[in-house]
Amino acid sequence: MRTGLQGKTALITGASRGIGKAIAVALAAEGANVVISSRKQESLDAVAEEIRAASPGVGVLPKAAHVGHADEAAACVDAAVAEFGAVDVLVNNAGTNPYFGPMADIEPAAAAKTVEINQFAIVQWTQLAWRASLRERGGAIINIASVGGMVTEHGIGYYNATKAAVIHLSRQFAIELAPKVRVNCIAPGLVKTHLARALWENNEEQIGKHMPLGRIGEPEDIANAAVFLAGDASSWMTGQTLVVDGGSTVRPSIA
Repeated sequence: MRTGLQGKTALITGASRGIGKAIAVALAAEGANVVISSRKQESLDAVAEEIRAASPGVGVLPKAAHVGHADEAAACVDAAVAEFGAVDVLVNNAGTNPYFGPMADIEPAAAAKTVEINQFAIVQWTQLAWRASLRERGGAIINIASVGGMVTEHGIGYYNATKAAVIHLSRQFAIELAPKVRVNCIAPGLVKTHLARALWENNEEQIGKHMPLGRIGEPEDIANAAVFLAGDASSWMTGQTLVVDGGSTVRPSIA
């Protein structure tokens, strides 16, 4: 697959583990410089060493930032431009889910945090990257949503509502930033990440048996899709949501 990512610069939020880390590793393997961000510098430094060892010669900048804090987000984008000259690819991956239960019982603080991290942070980081680099040079933005944004589920309804918003934000930004910037979205199914651990940790084998492709996802499954959307092979795609879920959303209902 032609990617055209050699020498480009990608900024990935929530990149210290899970899907974000896998995307950073995959983009670096294609020759892209990567700026990796999350809250803890120590964790980022460890990931940066892994990437440098796996992809010698690519630039790696670990820069801690709270995804919901405007000043830290701006400092991260500024650092990326100062180090590499531009941001060509923005991956809005960071997410949270502080509440499990019916929406009728969610507290305002938990709801506000979920919106801040899952929804408004995408607007904020997109604004920053657009103004700093993408408006002039063009590029690609990839937002990580969830198949939960397309269905109803017990316990994570408010989380899913914010992921539905991510899908719509991606479509809206695709119109507003065209033709310079392509904006697409990935909707993962159940993936083996720390955030989703409560959903799979004690029942992985049983869940896998009910999946059309026989297993739950790995972070690398999502990373492969991100490489496609970041690169030249998807150059005529924007405003789309790519579902990567092992077939869970086409699985027949069980009587």
